Amino acid sequence: MSDILDITVVVNGIERNLEVAVNHTLLDVLRDQLGLTGTKECCVEGECGACTVTMNGRTINSCITLAVEADGAEIGTVEGLADHGHLSPLQQAFLDTAAPQCGFCIPGQLVSAQALLDRNPNPTLEEVQEALGGNLCRCAGYRQITDAVLAAAAGETS
Repeated sequence: MSDILDITVVVNGIERNLEVAVNHTLLDVLRDQLGLTGTKECCVEGECGACTVTMNGRTINSCITLAVEADGAEIGTVEGLADHGHLSPLQQAFLDTAAPQCGFCIPGQLVSAQALLDRNPNPTLEEVQEALGGNLCRCAGYRQITDAVLAAAAGETS
C-alpha cells in the first residue's frame, strides 16, 4: 500500500484533487496544502472544537479525521462563510455582539453555528447551546457567542 493517495474533495465549493499522506488529518491538508488557516489546530484530540469544519453538511473535528476519509466529500471551512469578501450575517452578528475575544475558537464556533442555522433557521437558546456544546471558549465568551447566533437567526445584524 502506498503512503500517498489521491483524493478529490470539494472545499468551499471548489473541487480539489490532492495527493495526501495516509496518516495526515483533514486539518493538516486544509492548513498546509490548501492554505486555509482559519481552521485552528489546538487540542489535536477532538475535544475543543477549534478545528470544526463541515463534511457533507455535518460538523466534524478535522484534527481527528484522516484526509483520506474525506475523499468525495464536500468540506466547508470558516473561509467559505464570507461571500466575495463580504461577511455573512452570522459573521457580522459575531462582530456586533463582541463575540470574538482572543478569536482562537471563533472559526469553529462560526462553522458550528452556521451548520445549526442551515438545519434550523430559528433555533432556541437551548438549541444554540447544544449545537455549540463541542466548541470550547477559553475566554468564556459564551453569552456573546449565543447572542450572536440568535441575532443572526433573527436577522438583527448591522
